[in-house]
Amino acid sequence: MNSREFLLGVRGGLPVLASAPFGLLFGALATANGVTFGEASLMSATIYAGASQIVGIELFGQHVPAWLVVLSVFAVNFRHILYSAALAPFVREFGVLQRALTFFLLTDPQFAESLRHYEKTKSLTFTWYLGCGTLIYGQWLIMTMVGAYFGQLIGDPHALGLDVLLPVYFLGLVIGFRKRSRFLPIVGTSAIASTLALKLVGSPWHVSIGAIAGVAVAALLPVRTTPDQNGAQPKAVVE
Repeated sequence: MNSREFLLGVRGGLPVLASAPFGLLFGALATANGVTFGEASLMSATIYAGASQIVGIELFGQHVPAWLVVLSVFAVNFRHILYSAALAPFVREFGVLQRALTFFLLTDPQFAESLRHYEKTKSLTFTWYLGCGTLIYGQWLIMTMVGAYFGQLIGDPHALGLDVLLPVYFLGLVIGFRKRSRFLPIVGTSAIASTLALKLVGSPWHVSIGAIAGVAVAALLPVRTTPDQNGAQPKAVVE
């Protein structure tokens, strides 16, 4: 493994540390809903699903049927199917275990930073991806533990407005792609569809419906051909 490439990946994930309070929020919410420190830590270590963990933990606290918890988590995590499909060309040359680890580490910030890295360097190595993912995974797990341990000191996260962190965090990720040519129609459609779905269908389905609407508009809009897109395939390098 190329240690320099790994460290470059770690450096590429540094901006994601700004989302560290997100893990703190999950740990605090988990203990507030009766989950122990060990259970919250194990959940973050094995499931590693961010927003859907928060949705699940909130529903656990409301004692709703298990099928509703599973269905709600699926609705929130549906976007990862889209992420995986978009990332597939980049990991074509990865080995089986490398691909398994790649998709386990695939989160919103990991996807965004990987895409930004590829657009900048025209290359995405497994070593770089692993370095970036290790930093994001580590900070998520550590902040979960901190939030779970000191959760009682925080009190009600909603009263402190910590629940606002989640939409702000996702908004920051989306704004990072604002210079793309079709940004406004795609994001605008997704935002409108998600808002309408929230009013008409309810949470958490508005997440998936908004994502599907954005993807549909992206598929219908004409694609601007660039030298890189003119028949060239993404370069995937295994190191």
